[in-house]
Amino acid sequence: MSNGLKKAMVLIAVLAVAGVLLASTIISGYNRVVIMDENVKNNWAQVEVQLKRRFDLIPNLVATVKGYAAHEKGIFEDIAAARVKYFQAGTVKDKIEAANQIEGPLSRLLLLQERYPDLKANENFLKLQDSIEGTENRIAVARKRYNDAVMDLDAYIRTVWGRLYAGLANVGPAPYYQPPQGEEAAPQVKF
Repeated sequence: MSNGLKKAMVLIAVLAVAGVLLASTIISGYNRVVIMDENVKNNWAQVEVQLKRRFDLIPNLVATVKGYAAHEKGIFEDIAAARVKYFQAGTVKDKIEAANQIEGPLSRLLLLQERYPDLKANENFLKLQDSIEGTENRIAVARKRYNDAVMDLDAYIRTVWGRLYAGLANVGPAPYYQPPQGEEAAPQVKF
């Protein structure tokens, strides 16, 4: 074998190894950003499960309170409007905005029990109140997990290589789910 042929074969082997390493690096980065995007979607689905639970419980709570607080029509209308807006929302950002709109009216609804002493003793109200408080805690946990996944994805996308891989995978930054200002905690119910 001639010296030139040996050099050509070595060069081809080096280029093949470099090509395999480059391809595996690109595939690995691409897969990482796709997995991160799916993690964000999965965590958002968990948030939605809890938000749906909240929106399913609220009509029962409203029905229980209505008899005691018939003149509190504005609260009931605000809750109904927020519920409709949530189920009509098409994007994660729109769903976050709609979910945040329920926080104020829900807090006002739960505080009605202070004005109506008989409501405090109503067994249905107490059970629903406990269910909603539990759901609010689950929403807080699911929101944290979702925001952690968003932080991981968004931080990765902001890196040089992450931006390249995100572009290849057609993955963009995800919106954070923050509670509305002044309503960072679950509604407090005091007896």
